[in-house]
Amino acid sequence: MSEPIKNRYEFVLLFDVENGNPNGDPDMGNMPRIDPQTGHGIVTDVCLKRKVRDYVEMVKEDKEGYEIYVKSGAVLNAQHRRAYDALKVPQVDKKLTDPAVTQWMTDHFYDIRAFGAVMTTGVNCGQVRGPVQVAFARSIDPIYQNEVTLTRCAVTKEGETKDREMGKKQVVPYALYRADGYVSANLARKSTGFSEDDLELLWTSLVNMFEHDHSAARGKMSARKLLVFKHENELGCCQAHALFDKVTVKSLAGDRPARSYDDYEVTIDREMPRGVELIEKV
Repeated sequence: MSEPIKNRYEFVLLFDVENGNPNGDPDMGNMPRIDPQTGHGIVTDVCLKRKVRDYVEMVKEDKEGYEIYVKSGAVLNAQHRRAYDALKVPQVDKKLTDPAVTQWMTDHFYDIRAFGAVMTTGVNCGQVRGPVQVAFARSIDPIYQNEVTLTRCAVTKEGETKDREMGKKQVVPYALYRADGYVSANLARKSTGFSEDDLELLWTSLVNMFEHDHSAARGKMSARKLLVFKHENELGCCQAHALFDKVTVKSLAGDRPARSYDDYEVTIDREMPRGVELIEKV
């Protein structure tokens, strides 16, 4: 693997959904998540990281150094035991005394290098703070949660008198979401060793993660913009909010609801602070 990254980054990801549910809320009957005070749609950081993990797993296929720690069907304590077995050191359940165990985990699992992990669930491999963090995505406008009733021309059990069954689907007719994120070179150097190769894989994942995540529930989802702010050094040249404010999104739909990406105008102030470079990935 290459050396840890040497530059701080922030990024803005714009993505949209059409007739789909980008992130259902299990406490609300799987309706699309919303901010209850404003009605804006929400997609959690956990949801977005899941898509990055799935994309990396699909592309790398468990290549050494690019396994995924948190994935469907994984048993975390079993993952932890692999480190102790590989290093041939006694397993501990409480206080971790051998940092090589934590290092083994960061070396082998991409999502630990990127997002960090708390690995103290019984078989103790320590914990690391990841350099890559993503805020909740929020829709540009309030969303409309639409519950659609469906019929199925087949029944579940033998002997039913009816010849079809009913179901429901929760969708957003259209929404454009914005997620802001951070990549810390300081944490990459001190904590996980997140490298330039890892960083390029992150950008590729953010651009393409929706292309391989299609389902009947999610409808049509696409990454529309990925804007990256690269600082010339490890600690950065300005506050992150000053860069996020360079990107504004305005609805052009007027009084009618937006129904496509063309109903929005994305404005980018390209006058960057000294030491910051704007890179458009999409």
